[in-house]
Amino acid sequence: MPIIKAAKKSLRQNKRRRSNNLFHKNQVKRLIKEIRTLVLEQKTKEAKELLSKTYKALDKAAKTKAIKNNTVKRRKSRLTKLINKH
Repeated sequence: MPIIKAAKKSLRQNKRRRSNNLFHKNQVKRLIKEIRTLVLEQKTKEAKELLSKTYKALDKAAKTKAIKNNTVKRRKSRLTKLINKH
């Protein structure tokens, strides 16, 4: 455990940031998984509707720096390619 006051504060900040990052990452992961299952079930219309929510979650994760920008761009590209292919 930290002894110095600044170290205590940074520990609190790290806990808060970690929970926020995990929230955003898990939300993105869940939405991507939903889209992939919809595509496998040949439900492209529902997948396209869910795509905007996924874009929003990805952009939010990039904005809060939970996920890097290039990773977000790559995931968006691959998801749209996947939906358009089917």
